[in-house]
Amino acid sequence: MANLLIVDDEPSICEMLDIAFRKARHRVETANSAAAALQKLQNHIFDLVIADIRMPQGSGLDLLRQVRETYPETLVILITAHGTTGTAHQAGQLGAFAYIEKSHELVDDLKFTVERALETSRIRVENISLKRELRKERGLDSIVGQSPPMKAVFELILSVAPTNSTVLILGESGTGKELVAQAIHSHSRRSEGAFVSINCSAFQETLLESELFGYMKGAFTGAASNKKGLFEYASGGTLFLDEIGEMSLPMQVKLLRALQERKIRPVGGNEEIEVDVRVVAASNRDLQQMVRQKQFREDLYYRISVIPLEIPPLRRRPSDIPLLAFHFLEKFNRQMGKGIQGISSAALRPLENYPWPGNVRELENAVERAVALEKGKEIIPDSLPERVVLGLAAPLDQSVSAELPEEGLDLQRHIEQVERMLLEAALARSNGVRTRAADLLKMSYRSFRHYAKKYGL
Repeated sequence: MANLLIVDDEPSICEMLDIAFRKARHRVETANSAAAALQKLQNHIFDLVIADIRMPQGSGLDLLRQVRETYPETLVILITAHGTTGTAHQAGQLGAFAYIEKSHELVDDLKFTVERALETSRIRVENISLKRELRKERGLDSIVGQSPPMKAVFELILSVAPTNSTVLILGESGTGKELVAQAIHSHSRRSEGAFVSINCSAFQETLLESELFGYMKGAFTGAASNKKGLFEYASGGTLFLDEIGEMSLPMQVKLLRALQERKIRPVGGNEEIEVDVRVVAASNRDLQQMVRQKQFREDLYYRISVIPLEIPPLRRRPSDIPLLAFHFLEKFNRQMGKGIQGISSAALRPLENYPWPGNVRELENAVERAVALEKGKEIIPDSLPERVVLGLAAPLDQSVSAELPEEGLDLQRHIEQVERMLLEAALARSNGVRTRAADLLKMSYRSFRHYAKKYGL
C-alpha cells in the first residue's frame, strides 16, 4: 500500500486512475492542476506522483522540477497525450521515474510502472535504513546485509572484536572476508593502530617470510638495506593473513613460533624483535581437511582458530542481493558520473535467481558492467552479463547436465556458453589469478590464455 497523488486537468482521467489504484489497495488523492498538487504535497507525504504534462497553472514538467527539489524521496511518473522525443528527454533529465503516453492501455501501463517504482523505492529505503542502523549502532557500514545469516555474522563480530583472541574467517572467495577483518579491527581496542593485510597466496615461501618478518641488509641478493616486516608495521594493531591455507609447511612453522612467542626474527638477522599484534586469518579452503591430509599443521590450525567465523555464500542469503545490487549501483553511479535511478524488475529477477559462484565480488563486477553499459535511466537485462540472465552457473566440481530440451539446441553455442561460464567462475574463485584458474580447470596456462582471449575475458 502506498500514497499516490494523481494530477490531471481531465476529471475522467483522475476518476479512472483513482478507482484503479484504490482497487489495488493504494491510498489515492487527486488534483486538477500543478498548483493544487503542490498544496496537497505541503500537507501530505506521497510516495509517488502521477502527473499529466499539459495542465493549467503550471505544466507537469514544472511540477516535476519542484517535487525533485523539495520532496526528493517522492517519485514522479509523467503521462501525456501529446508525447514528443524532446519532452521525454527533458523529463528524464529532470529526474522523472517514467514517461508514459496515454493510450487505451494507460491503466495497465501505469499499474506495471507504479509497481516497479514502488519496488525501487522500497529497496532504496531499506538500503538507506540499513546503513543508518549499522553506522549508528554497529559501525559496520562497509558490510551490506540484513539476512539472518549476516545478522549472526554482525553479532559475532561485535562479540569477538573487543577481545585479543585470534580469529579465523572462513568463506568462499568473494564473500568479503577482508571487510569482516576490517570490521573486527575497527571495533577492537586496537582500532587506533594499523590494519595491515597480506594475501599469502601471492608470495613464494622466501618472499612471504621477508614480507612478514622483514630482512637485514645483505640477507639475500637485492637486500640493499634493512626493511621492516608487516608484523612490525602492524604492531599495536591487526595483521590480516588472507588465504593462509596457501602457506607452505615450513613457513607455517615460523608463523606458529611468532604467534606463540610474540617475537619475530628478520631474515638474515640475529636478534629477535618483540611485536604486539592481533592476527586475523582467513581461508576459502577446508583447513580441517588439510590438517587430516597433512597439508596444514594441526598446532597452527588450533592457534589461529580460537574463534572461527564463517561468512555465508551469497546463494545462502538471497534476500541480500537487491540491497547489494543497489549499493553497488550507487557506488558506480558516483564513480562513473552516471544518473541511473534503479534496476528494472526484469533485471532484478535474474540477479536474485543466479547462484553467484563468485559471491559478492561477482555481483559487484556484474553491476559495474551494467552501469558502464547502461544508456537509460535504469538497469535492464541487456546490460547484465549473459550468464546471469540465462542462469548459466554451476559449481566447478559438478558435471554439466546433458539433458536435451524438447525443442533442441544449438550445440556449438551451448558449449561456448558453458566454456565461458566455467572460465569466469574459475577466475572469480581464484581472485583473478589465471594460473590458479587454469589449475582449477585442469588445463595448461597456455590453453587457458587461449580461451580467455577467445571470450574476451
